[in-house]
Amino acid sequence: MTATSVNHSKPLHWGILGGGILGMTLADRLRRAGHRVTLLEAADHLGGLADAWQLGDITWDRHYHVTLLSDNYTRELAAELKLADEYEWRVTRTGFYTDGKLHSMSNSVEFLKFPPLGLINKFRLAGTIMYASRIKDWKSLEAIPVADWLRKWSGRKTFERIWLPLLKAKLGDNYQQTSAAFIWSTIARMYKARRSGMKREMFGYLRGGYARLLEAFEKRLVESGVDIRCNSPVNEVTRDDAGTWNVSLAANGTLSAPTTLQFDRVVATIPCGPIAQLCPQLSAEDVTRLRGIEYQGIVCASLLLKQPLSPYYVTNITDDAPFTAVIEMSALVDKSEFGGRSLVYLPKYVPANHELLQASDVEVQALFLPALKRMHPHLIDDDILAFRVSRVKQVVALPTLNYSQHVPATKTSLPGLFVVNSSQIVDGTLNVNETIRLAEESLPTLLADSSAALTQEKTDAEASADRELVA
Repeated sequence: MTATSVNHSKPLHWGILGGGILGMTLADRLRRAGHRVTLLEAADHLGGLADAWQLGDITWDRHYHVTLLSDNYTRELAAELKLADEYEWRVTRTGFYTDGKLHSMSNSVEFLKFPPLGLINKFRLAGTIMYASRIKDWKSLEAIPVADWLRKWSGRKTFERIWLPLLKAKLGDNYQQTSAAFIWSTIARMYKARRSGMKREMFGYLRGGYARLLEAFEKRLVESGVDIRCNSPVNEVTRDDAGTWNVSLAANGTLSAPTTLQFDRVVATIPCGPIAQLCPQLSAEDVTRLRGIEYQGIVCASLLLKQPLSPYYVTNITDDAPFTAVIEMSALVDKSEFGGRSLVYLPKYVPANHELLQASDVEVQALFLPALKRMHPHLIDDDILAFRVSRVKQVVALPTLNYSQHVPATKTSLPGLFVVNSSQIVDGTLNVNETIRLAEESLPTLLADSSAALTQEKTDAEASADRELVA
Protein backbone atom coordinates (compact mmCIF):
# COMPACT_ATOMS: atom_id res chain seq x y z
CA MET A 1 0.00 0.00 0.00
CA THR A 2 1.33 3.42 -0.91
CA ALA A 3 0.09 6.87 -0.09
CA THR A 4 -2.14 8.45 -2.71
CA SER A 5 -0.38 11.18 -4.68
CA VAL A 6 -2.09 14.41 -5.62
CA ASN A 7 -3.64 14.26 -9.09
CA HIS A 8 -4.24 17.16 -11.42
CA SER A 9 -7.95 16.70 -12.11
CA LYS A 10 -10.43 19.36 -11.10
CA PRO A 11 -10.84 19.55 -7.32
CA LEU A 12 -14.33 18.39 -6.43
CA HIS A 13 -16.32 18.58 -3.22
CA TRP A 14 -16.89 15.04 -1.98
CA GLY A 15 -19.44 14.12 0.66
CA ILE A 16 -18.76 10.84 2.47
CA LEU A 17 -21.58 9.18 4.39
CA GLY A 18 -20.25 7.21 7.36
CA GLY A 19 -17.34 8.00 9.66
CA GLY A 20 -15.96 4.55 10.34
CA ILE A 21 -12.44 3.45 9.38
CA LEU A 22 -13.63 3.03 5.78
CA GLY A 23 -15.05 6.54 5.50
CA MET A 24 -12.06 8.04 7.31
CA THR A 25 -9.62 6.32 4.94
CA LEU A 26 -11.51 7.49 1.86
CA ALA A 27 -11.70 11.03 3.26
CA ASP A 28 -7.96 11.04 3.88
CA ARG A 29 -7.06 9.71 0.44
CA LEU A 30 -9.43 12.01 -1.45
CA ARG A 31 -8.20 15.02 0.47
CA ARG A 32 -4.59 14.12 -0.24
CA ALA A 33 -5.54 13.85 -3.91
CA GLY A 34 -6.45 17.53 -3.78
CA HIS A 35 -10.21 17.37 -3.29
CA ARG A 36 -12.44 19.10 -0.77
CA VAL A 37 -14.02 16.53 1.57
CA THR A 38 -16.85 16.58 4.10
CA LEU A 39 -17.24 13.52 6.32
CA LEU A 40 -20.74 12.96 7.73
CA GLU A 41 -21.33 10.67 10.74
CA ALA A 42 -24.64 10.11 12.53
CA ALA A 43 -22.99 9.30 15.88
CA ASP A 44 -21.29 11.88 18.07
CA HIS A 45 -17.84 10.45 17.28
CA LEU A 46 -15.91 8.74 14.50
CA GLY A 47 -14.81 5.11 14.39
CA GLY A 48 -17.90 3.03 13.61
CA LEU A 49 -17.41 -0.61 14.59
CA ALA A 50 -13.79 0.14 15.56
CA ASP A 51 -14.68 2.80 18.13
CA ALA A 52 -13.90 2.69 21.85
CA TRP A 53 -16.06 3.18 24.94
CA GLN A 54 -15.96 3.29 28.70
CA LEU A 55 -16.23 0.02 30.63
CA GLY A 56 -16.02 0.58 34.34
CA ASP A 57 -12.95 2.75 34.80
CA ILE A 58 -11.18 1.73 31.57
CA THR A 59 -11.49 2.85 27.95
CA TRP A 60 -11.07 0.15 25.33
CA ASP A 61 -12.54 -1.12 22.05
CA ARG A 62 -16.32 -1.55 22.01
CA HIS A 63 -15.87 -4.74 19.96
CA TYR A 64 -12.99 -7.19 19.95
CA HIS A 65 -10.22 -6.54 17.43
CA VAL A 66 -6.87 -8.10 16.73
CA THR A 67 -4.13 -7.24 14.24
CA LEU A 68 -2.19 -9.96 12.45
CA LEU A 69 1.39 -9.58 11.30
CA SER A 70 0.06 -10.11 7.79
CA ASP A 71 -2.43 -7.22 8.10
CA ASN A 72 -0.31 -4.94 5.92
CA TYR A 73 -2.95 -2.27 5.29
CA THR A 74 -3.62 -1.78 9.00
CA ARG A 75 0.07 -1.71 9.86
CA GLU A 76 0.90 0.77 7.10
CA LEU A 77 -1.88 3.09 8.21
CA ALA A 78 -0.52 2.88 11.76
CA ALA A 79 2.92 3.73 10.39
CA GLU A 80 1.52 6.77 8.58
CA LEU A 81 0.05 7.89 11.90
CA LYS A 82 3.40 7.37 13.68
CA LEU A 83 2.03 4.44 15.67
CA ALA A 84 3.96 1.55 14.13
CA ASP A 85 6.14 1.13 17.22
CA GLU A 86 3.11 1.09 19.53
CA TYR A 87 2.11 -2.49 18.68
CA GLU A 88 2.68 -5.43 21.00
CA TRP A 89 2.85 -8.92 19.48
CA ARG A 90 1.97 -12.20 21.17
CA VAL A 91 1.51 -15.89 20.45
CA THR A 92 -1.91 -16.77 21.85
CA ARG A 93 -3.66 -19.99 22.84
CA THR A 94 -7.01 -21.34 21.65
CA GLY A 95 -9.58 -23.24 23.66
CA PHE A 96 -12.54 -25.45 22.73
CA TYR A 97 -15.55 -25.97 24.95
CA THR A 98 -17.30 -29.19 24.02
CA ASP A 99 -19.25 -31.86 25.91
CA GLY A 100 -19.21 -29.67 28.99
CA LYS A 101 -15.42 -29.50 29.18
CA LEU A 102 -12.75 -26.97 28.26
CA HIS A 103 -9.94 -28.27 26.05
CA SER A 104 -6.79 -26.60 24.79
CA MET A 105 -6.34 -26.66 21.00
CA SER A 106 -3.19 -24.56 20.75
CA ASN A 107 -0.74 -26.95 19.08
CA SER A 108 -0.51 -30.20 17.15
CA VAL A 109 -0.09 -32.40 20.22
CA GLU A 110 -3.22 -30.96 21.85
CA PHE A 111 -5.09 -31.40 18.59
CA LEU A 112 -4.19 -35.09 18.47
CA LYS A 113 -5.39 -35.48 22.07
CA PHE A 114 -8.70 -33.71 21.43
CA PRO A 115 -11.28 -36.17 22.90
CA PRO A 116 -14.44 -35.47 20.86
CA LEU A 117 -12.96 -36.83 17.62
CA GLY A 118 -11.26 -40.07 16.73
CA LEU A 119 -7.92 -40.13 14.97
CA ILE A 120 -9.35 -40.54 11.45
CA ASN A 121 -11.79 -37.66 11.93
CA LYS A 122 -9.00 -35.49 13.31
CA PHE A 123 -6.95 -36.12 10.20
CA ARG A 124 -9.96 -35.27 8.04
CA LEU A 125 -10.51 -32.05 9.98
CA ALA A 126 -6.85 -31.07 9.66
CA GLY A 127 -6.90 -32.03 5.99
CA THR A 128 -9.94 -29.83 5.37
CA ILE A 129 -8.22 -26.83 6.92
CA MET A 130 -4.98 -27.42 5.04
CA TYR A 131 -6.81 -27.94 1.75
CA ALA A 132 -8.88 -24.78 2.20
CA SER A 133 -5.74 -22.77 2.98
CA ARG A 134 -4.30 -23.72 -0.41
CA ILE A 135 -7.34 -22.94 -2.54
CA LYS A 136 -6.76 -19.97 -4.85
CA ASP A 137 -9.92 -20.10 -6.97
CA TRP A 138 -12.28 -19.04 -4.18
CA LYS A 139 -15.04 -18.13 -6.65
CA SER A 140 -15.52 -21.82 -7.44
CA LEU A 141 -16.65 -22.26 -3.81
CA GLU A 142 -19.40 -19.65 -4.06
CA ALA A 143 -21.79 -22.07 -5.76
CA ILE A 144 -21.36 -24.75 -3.08
CA PRO A 145 -23.29 -24.65 0.22
CA VAL A 146 -20.81 -24.51 3.08
CA ALA A 147 -22.47 -27.46 4.85
CA ASP A 148 -22.17 -29.68 1.77
CA TRP A 149 -18.52 -28.77 1.27
CA LEU A 150 -17.57 -29.40 4.89
CA ARG A 151 -19.43 -32.73 5.01
CA LYS A 152 -17.58 -33.84 1.89
CA TRP A 153 -14.10 -33.04 3.16
CA SER A 154 -14.42 -33.49 6.91
CA GLY A 155 -17.00 -36.26 7.06
CA ARG A 156 -20.46 -36.36 8.65
CA LYS A 157 -19.32 -36.86 12.26
CA THR A 158 -16.77 -34.07 12.23
CA PHE A 159 -19.30 -31.79 10.59
CA GLU A 160 -21.95 -32.56 13.21
CA ARG A 161 -19.59 -32.34 16.21
CA ILE A 162 -17.39 -29.42 15.23
CA TRP A 163 -18.39 -27.48 12.12
CA LEU A 164 -22.17 -27.32 12.51
CA PRO A 165 -22.15 -25.80 16.03
CA LEU A 166 -19.58 -23.24 14.91
CA LEU A 167 -21.57 -22.34 11.79
CA LYS A 168 -24.77 -21.95 13.79
CA ALA A 169 -23.00 -19.82 16.39
CA LYS A 170 -21.76 -17.42 13.70
CA LEU A 171 -24.62 -17.58 11.19
CA GLY A 172 -27.65 -19.10 12.90
CA ASP A 173 -29.97 -20.83 10.45
CA ASN A 174 -28.52 -18.65 7.71
CA TYR A 175 -25.66 -21.14 7.42
CA GLN A 176 -27.95 -23.09 5.08
CA GLN A 177 -27.77 -20.35 2.45
CA THR A 178 -24.09 -19.56 2.98
CA SER A 179 -21.46 -20.64 0.50
CA ALA A 180 -18.23 -22.55 1.12
CA ALA A 181 -16.34 -19.33 0.36
CA PHE A 182 -17.22 -18.27 3.91
CA ILE A 183 -15.10 -20.97 5.55
CA TRP A 184 -12.35 -20.46 2.96
CA SER A 185 -12.04 -16.75 3.79
CA THR A 186 -11.93 -17.48 7.51
CA ILE A 187 -9.13 -20.02 7.13
CA ALA A 188 -7.27 -17.98 4.51
CA ARG A 189 -6.91 -15.01 6.85
CA MET A 190 -5.17 -17.13 9.46
CA TYR A 191 -2.79 -18.65 6.91
CA LYS A 192 -1.62 -15.47 5.18
CA ALA A 193 1.42 -15.15 7.40
CA ARG A 194 2.45 -18.75 6.81
CA ARG A 195 2.27 -18.23 3.07
CA SER A 196 4.56 -15.23 3.45
CA GLY A 197 7.21 -17.36 5.15
CA MET A 198 6.40 -16.88 8.83
CA LYS A 199 6.30 -20.06 10.88
CA ARG A 200 3.43 -18.89 13.02
CA GLU A 201 0.92 -16.08 12.93
CA MET A 202 1.34 -13.49 15.64
CA PHE A 203 -1.54 -11.54 17.13
CA GLY A 204 -1.03 -7.90 17.96
CA TYR A 205 -2.73 -4.98 19.64
CA LEU A 206 -2.13 -1.27 19.73
CA ARG A 207 -1.21 0.03 23.17
CA GLY A 208 -4.25 1.94 24.34
CA GLY A 209 -6.52 0.17 21.84
CA TYR A 210 -8.05 1.54 18.66
CA ALA A 211 -8.93 4.76 20.49
CA ARG A 212 -5.31 5.85 19.90
CA LEU A 213 -5.44 5.13 16.18
CA LEU A 214 -8.79 6.88 15.79
CA GLU A 215 -7.59 9.91 17.73
CA ALA A 216 -4.47 10.22 15.59
CA PHE A 217 -6.42 9.62 12.39
CA GLU A 218 -9.06 12.23 13.23
CA LYS A 219 -6.33 14.73 14.06
CA ARG A 220 -4.71 14.19 10.67
CA LEU A 221 -8.03 14.61 8.88
CA VAL A 222 -8.72 17.87 10.66
CA GLU A 223 -5.23 19.20 10.02
CA SER A 224 -5.48 18.33 6.32
CA GLY A 225 -8.73 20.27 5.99
CA VAL A 226 -11.37 17.54 6.01
CA ASP A 227 -14.67 18.94 7.32
CA ILE A 228 -15.83 16.41 9.93
CA ARG A 229 -19.47 16.63 10.94
CA CYS A 230 -20.61 14.22 13.63
CA ASN A 231 -24.20 14.20 14.92
CA SER A 232 -25.23 14.44 11.26
CA PRO A 233 -27.78 11.72 10.39
CA VAL A 234 -28.77 11.86 6.71
CA ASN A 235 -32.43 12.10 5.67
CA GLU A 236 -32.15 11.99 1.89
CA VAL A 237 -29.63 12.13 -0.95
CA THR A 238 -30.80 13.54 -4.29
CA ARG A 239 -29.29 14.92 -7.49
CA ASP A 240 -30.68 18.05 -9.11
CA ASP A 241 -30.84 18.92 -12.82
CA ALA A 242 -27.51 20.71 -12.64
CA GLY A 243 -25.79 17.55 -11.39
CA THR A 244 -25.31 18.80 -7.85
CA TRP A 245 -25.84 16.37 -5.00
CA ASN A 246 -28.08 17.57 -2.19
CA VAL A 247 -27.66 15.77 1.13
CA SER A 248 -30.40 16.56 3.62
CA LEU A 249 -29.45 16.23 7.29
CA ALA A 250 -32.11 15.47 9.89
CA ALA A 251 -32.83 17.79 12.78
CA ASN A 252 -31.46 16.37 16.04
CA GLY A 253 -29.92 17.51 19.30
CA THR A 254 -27.22 19.37 17.36
CA LEU A 255 -29.19 20.63 14.36
CA SER A 256 -32.30 22.57 15.36
CA ALA A 257 -33.73 22.25 11.85
CA PRO A 258 -33.11 20.12 8.76
CA THR A 259 -30.06 21.24 6.79
CA THR A 260 -29.05 20.57 3.19
CA LEU A 261 -25.43 20.31 2.08
CA GLN A 262 -24.33 20.32 -1.56
CA PHE A 263 -21.61 18.18 -3.12
CA ASP A 264 -20.15 17.36 -6.51
CA ARG A 265 -19.82 13.69 -5.57
CA VAL A 266 -21.14 11.46 -2.77
CA VAL A 267 -19.72 8.18 -1.44
CA ALA A 268 -21.93 6.05 0.80
CA THR A 269 -20.01 3.74 3.14
CA ILE A 270 -23.06 2.81 5.23
CA PRO A 271 -24.93 -0.56 4.94
CA CYS A 272 -26.82 -1.34 1.76
CA GLY A 273 -30.42 -1.12 3.00
CA PRO A 274 -30.08 2.46 4.28
CA ILE A 275 -28.45 3.51 0.99
CA ALA A 276 -31.47 2.27 -0.97
CA GLN A 277 -33.76 4.09 1.45
CA LEU A 278 -31.86 7.40 1.38
CA CYS A 279 -31.38 7.61 -2.40
CA PRO A 280 -34.82 7.62 -4.10
CA GLN A 281 -33.44 8.26 -7.60
CA LEU A 282 -31.51 4.98 -7.82
CA SER A 283 -32.47 2.58 -10.59
CA ALA A 284 -34.59 -0.47 -9.87
CA GLU A 285 -31.55 -2.68 -10.50
CA ASP A 286 -29.46 -0.77 -7.97
CA VAL A 287 -32.21 -0.97 -5.37
CA THR A 288 -32.64 -4.70 -5.96
CA ARG A 289 -28.93 -5.32 -5.43
CA LEU A 290 -28.77 -3.14 -2.35
CA ARG A 291 -31.85 -4.62 -0.73
CA GLY A 292 -30.73 -8.13 -1.65
CA ILE A 293 -27.75 -8.00 0.72
CA GLU A 294 -28.59 -9.69 4.02
CA TYR A 295 -26.73 -8.78 7.19
CA GLN A 296 -25.94 -10.41 10.48
CA GLY A 297 -26.06 -8.16 13.51
CA ILE A 298 -24.21 -8.52 16.78
CA VAL A 299 -24.97 -8.34 20.47
CA CYS A 300 -21.57 -8.10 22.15
CA ALA A 301 -21.19 -8.03 25.92
CA SER A 302 -18.01 -6.65 27.49
CA LEU A 303 -17.07 -7.82 30.98
CA LEU A 304 -14.42 -6.38 33.25
CA LEU A 305 -13.41 -9.09 35.73
CA LYS A 306 -11.19 -9.25 38.79
CA GLN A 307 -9.63 -12.54 37.65
CA PRO A 308 -9.01 -14.19 34.27
CA LEU A 309 -11.32 -16.94 33.08
CA SER A 310 -8.76 -19.00 31.15
CA PRO A 311 -5.42 -18.73 29.32
CA TYR A 312 -7.20 -18.73 25.94
CA TYR A 313 -7.63 -15.69 23.72
CA VAL A 314 -10.47 -17.44 21.87
CA THR A 315 -12.62 -20.23 23.24
CA ASN A 316 -14.73 -21.81 20.52
CA ILE A 317 -17.97 -23.37 21.71
CA THR A 318 -19.65 -26.46 20.25
CA ASP A 319 -22.14 -26.96 23.11
CA ASP A 320 -25.37 -24.96 23.28
CA ALA A 321 -24.62 -21.47 24.54
CA PRO A 322 -26.31 -18.07 24.25
CA PHE A 323 -23.11 -16.50 22.89
CA THR A 324 -20.87 -17.38 19.94
CA ALA A 325 -17.51 -17.60 21.68
CA VAL A 326 -15.50 -16.29 24.61
CA ILE A 327 -12.87 -13.73 23.67
CA GLU A 328 -10.52 -13.07 26.57
CA MET A 329 -8.68 -9.94 25.52
CA SER A 330 -6.41 -10.04 28.55
CA ALA A 331 -4.94 -13.32 27.26
CA LEU A 332 -3.48 -11.16 24.48
CA VAL A 333 -3.29 -7.67 25.96
CA ASP A 334 -1.09 -6.83 28.92
CA LYS A 335 -3.32 -6.57 31.98
CA SER A 336 -1.77 -3.22 32.85
CA GLU A 337 -4.00 -1.82 30.08
CA PHE A 338 -6.97 -2.88 32.22
CA GLY A 339 -5.63 -1.94 35.62
CA GLY A 340 -4.58 -5.53 36.34
CA ARG A 341 -8.04 -6.87 35.59
CA SER A 342 -9.35 -9.12 32.81
CA LEU A 343 -11.41 -7.98 29.81
CA VAL A 344 -13.75 -10.53 28.21
CA TYR A 345 -16.06 -10.23 25.20
CA LEU A 346 -19.12 -12.44 24.71
CA PRO A 347 -20.32 -11.91 21.14
CA LYS A 348 -23.58 -13.26 19.76
CA TYR A 349 -24.18 -12.93 16.02
CA VAL A 350 -27.87 -12.61 15.18
CA PRO A 351 -30.12 -11.72 12.22
CA ALA A 352 -30.67 -7.98 11.85
CA ASN A 353 -34.24 -8.29 13.20
CA HIS A 354 -33.44 -10.54 16.19
CA GLU A 355 -35.23 -9.81 19.46
CA LEU A 356 -31.98 -9.92 21.41
CA LEU A 357 -31.02 -6.62 19.76
CA GLN A 358 -33.85 -5.05 21.76
CA ALA A 359 -32.90 -6.65 25.09
CA SER A 360 -31.57 -4.48 27.91
CA ASP A 361 -28.13 -4.95 29.42
CA VAL A 362 -29.77 -6.55 32.47
CA GLU A 363 -31.64 -9.04 30.27
CA VAL A 364 -28.52 -9.93 28.29
CA GLN A 365 -26.56 -10.37 31.51
CA ALA A 366 -29.25 -12.68 32.91
CA LEU A 367 -29.02 -14.78 29.73
CA PHE A 368 -25.23 -14.84 29.31
CA LEU A 369 -23.86 -15.18 32.82
CA PRO A 370 -25.34 -18.59 33.79
CA ALA A 371 -23.78 -20.12 30.67
CA LEU A 372 -20.45 -18.45 31.34
CA LYS A 373 -20.47 -19.74 34.92
CA ARG A 374 -21.13 -23.28 33.68
CA MET A 375 -18.06 -23.02 31.48
CA HIS A 376 -16.00 -21.43 34.27
CA PRO A 377 -17.36 -22.58 37.66
CA HIS A 378 -14.83 -20.46 39.56
CA LEU A 379 -16.52 -17.27 38.28
CA ILE A 380 -18.67 -15.59 40.93
CA ASP A 381 -20.77 -12.44 40.85
CA ASP A 382 -18.26 -10.56 42.97
CA ASP A 383 -15.66 -11.02 40.22
CA ILE A 384 -17.74 -8.96 37.76
CA LEU A 385 -16.73 -5.31 37.98
CA ALA A 386 -18.57 -4.07 34.88
CA PHE A 387 -20.95 -5.46 32.26
CA ARG A 388 -21.95 -3.48 29.18
CA VAL A 389 -23.61 -4.49 25.91
CA SER A 390 -23.10 -3.19 22.37
CA ARG A 391 -25.83 -3.82 19.79
CA VAL A 392 -25.43 -3.32 16.04
CA LYS A 393 -28.12 -4.47 13.61
CA GLN A 394 -26.06 -4.61 10.43
CA VAL A 395 -22.48 -5.73 10.88
CA VAL A 396 -21.46 -8.33 8.32
CA ALA A 397 -23.04 -9.17 4.98
CA LEU A 398 -23.98 -12.84 4.65
CA PRO A 399 -21.84 -14.55 1.96
CA THR A 400 -24.76 -16.29 0.30
CA LEU A 401 -24.47 -18.59 -2.72
CA ASN A 402 -22.86 -16.87 -5.71
CA TYR A 403 -22.47 -13.79 -3.56
CA SER A 404 -19.93 -11.88 -5.66
CA GLN A 405 -22.39 -11.82 -8.56
CA HIS A 406 -24.93 -9.87 -6.53
CA VAL A 407 -22.94 -7.25 -4.62
CA PRO A 408 -23.57 -3.60 -5.51
CA ALA A 409 -21.08 -1.98 -7.85
CA THR A 410 -18.96 0.96 -6.74
CA LYS A 411 -20.47 3.17 -9.45
CA THR A 412 -24.24 3.42 -9.22
CA SER A 413 -26.76 4.25 -11.94
CA LEU A 414 -26.59 7.89 -10.82
CA PRO A 415 -23.53 9.85 -12.04
CA GLY A 416 -21.52 11.01 -9.05
CA LEU A 417 -23.00 8.62 -6.47
CA PHE A 418 -20.77 5.78 -5.29
CA VAL A 419 -21.15 2.84 -2.93
CA VAL A 420 -18.09 1.67 -1.00
CA ASN A 421 -19.08 -0.52 1.93
CA SER A 422 -18.19 -3.79 3.60
CA SER A 423 -20.66 -5.79 1.50
CA GLN A 424 -18.09 -5.50 -1.29
CA ILE A 425 -15.50 -7.54 0.62
CA VAL A 426 -15.97 -10.71 -1.41
CA ASP A 427 -12.65 -12.51 -0.85
CA GLY A 428 -12.02 -11.91 2.84
CA THR A 429 -13.57 -11.57 6.26
CA LEU A 430 -14.79 -8.34 7.82
CA ASN A 431 -11.95 -6.76 9.80
CA VAL A 432 -10.10 -3.47 9.93
CA ASN A 433 -7.42 -4.60 7.47
CA GLU A 434 -9.94 -5.63 4.82
CA THR A 435 -11.85 -2.39 5.34
CA ILE A 436 -8.76 -0.28 4.66
CA ARG A 437 -7.92 -2.47 1.70
CA LEU A 438 -11.41 -1.90 0.29
CA ALA A 439 -10.96 1.86 0.57
CA GLU A 440 -7.58 1.74 -1.19
CA GLU A 441 -8.83 -0.49 -4.00
CA SER A 442 -11.95 1.63 -4.55
CA LEU A 443 -10.00 4.87 -4.77
CA PRO A 444 -8.91 4.57 -8.44
CA THR A 445 -12.56 4.34 -9.50
CA LEU A 446 -13.39 7.50 -7.56
CA LEU A 447 -10.38 9.43 -8.82
CA ALA A 448 -10.98 8.29 -12.41
CA ASP A 449 -14.42 9.82 -12.17
CA SER A 450 -12.83 13.10 -11.06
CA SER A 451 -10.52 13.06 -14.09
CA ALA A 452 -13.46 12.26 -16.36
CA ALA A 453 -15.32 15.26 -14.93
CA LEU A 454 -12.42 17.55 -15.87
CA THR A 455 -12.20 16.06 -19.38
CA GLN A 456 -15.92 16.54 -19.90
CA GLU A 457 -15.72 20.12 -18.62
CA LYS A 458 -12.92 20.89 -21.10
CA THR A 459 -14.91 19.32 -23.92
CA ASP A 460 -17.99 21.34 -23.02
CA ALA A 461 -15.93 24.54 -22.79
CA GLU A 462 -14.32 23.91 -26.19
CA ALA A 463 -17.69 23.21 -27.73
CA SER A 464 -19.07 26.42 -26.28
CA ALA A 465 -16.08 28.37 -27.61
CA ASP A 466 -16.60 26.87 -31.05
CA ARG A 467 -20.25 27.91 -31.02
CA GLU A 468 -19.27 31.45 -30.08
CA LEU A 469 -16.76 31.64 -32.96
CA VAL A 470 -19.35 30.41 -35.40
CA ALA A 471 -21.81 32.96 -34.11
